[in-house]
Amino acid sequence: MKRSNPLLEDLKSVLPQIAANASETETLRKVPAENIALLKKVGMHKAFLPKVYGGYEVSLPEFGDCVAALAGACASTAWAFSLLCTHNHQLALFSKQLQNELWANNPDALASSSIAPFGKSEETEGGVIFNGDMKWSSGCDHADWSIVGFLRDNKEGGKDYCFAVIPATDYTIDDDWHAMAMKGSGTKTLQIRDAFVPEHRIQKAKDMMEGKSAGYGLYPDSKLFYAPYRPYFASGFAAISLGVAERMLELYKEVTSNRVRAYTGAKVNAAIPAILRTGESTHQILAARAFLEKTWQEHAEYAEAHRYPDRYTLAHWRTNQAYAAKMCIEAVDRLFNAIGANNWLLDKEAQRLFRDSHMTGAHAYTDYDVCAQILGREVMGLEPDPSLL
Repeated sequence: MKRSNPLLEDLKSVLPQIAANASETETLRKVPAENIALLKKVGMHKAFLPKVYGGYEVSLPEFGDCVAALAGACASTAWAFSLLCTHNHQLALFSKQLQNELWANNPDALASSSIAPFGKSEETEGGVIFNGDMKWSSGCDHADWSIVGFLRDNKEGGKDYCFAVIPATDYTIDDDWHAMAMKGSGTKTLQIRDAFVPEHRIQKAKDMMEGKSAGYGLYPDSKLFYAPYRPYFASGFAAISLGVAERMLELYKEVTSNRVRAYTGAKVNAAIPAILRTGESTHQILAARAFLEKTWQEHAEYAEAHRYPDRYTLAHWRTNQAYAAKMCIEAVDRLFNAIGANNWLLDKEAQRLFRDSHMTGAHAYTDYDVCAQILGREVMGLEPDPSLL
């Protein structure tokens, strides 16, 4: 779909340099400072920042297009930076006091996250004392804060899934990210010891999904913040899968158009298998993009109308991205399997795209075995299975 997207046009000006840094990004095991500076220069980090702090508040379809384009240049950079961006949407649902702490004096401030509820808390006057080794915090080297998950005792004797926002000065980063894909995402562990978290930096996850959080309604003219946090938080994963697949298709055509078979000298590009693989993968990638664009547009329309989705709609939003990622991974596999042995060499872009493509389907939100169950139960009228994320 063609749409006006000034942010995307600005982003395109820095993509060649980010692509040129892709090998260095993997070597560093984190996004290079140069990439962060380039992305901040074009203002991508302001995509979901509230306008009152100088943000753009772009629509989710516009943002999704930007993430896909960035992923085509470097998936690791897209993975880390898209999360640093989407966290702003989540933080805008916290208290105004927290938002002022974050952005009043530094509107460029970013937050990483580790939202699985692995943290441990102890109640204290005015808040909690937080401890934990919080894993999977992508882009944390470039973050000023982090959003971390924990289970907090409630008055009914149960536990509430909550988020705490903690400044980088209150934790250390364990440089433990050694992975075979998304090597440069810097998805490291935050070591948090006896950090005091005041009440205004804590929110229940359920409240942030139901329009009951402290920040709900702070921006009545916004077309962005009348929406549950989770669809925006998770929006980047499938967009990255799409961007990787679109780049793999381009690369496959480039490589195959000049490729000849080593033992026969036959040209590969006109061979029936190459044509079939190109055609089917093209269809699959186009279908994934159309599916995602439709889903992103629904997100935007609901937020603009200040309308919260029902459970059935959320189930579709939750699982559509996983199916789109599944299609993209299949398309990438089909192309990579026929692109030639030379492209398995570690200095070749194709093998990096192949590895990163599979990582886009490995996140908890894109695990299709989980997502198919979630949607299937909803379509069949069954209650959600609490064992499924």
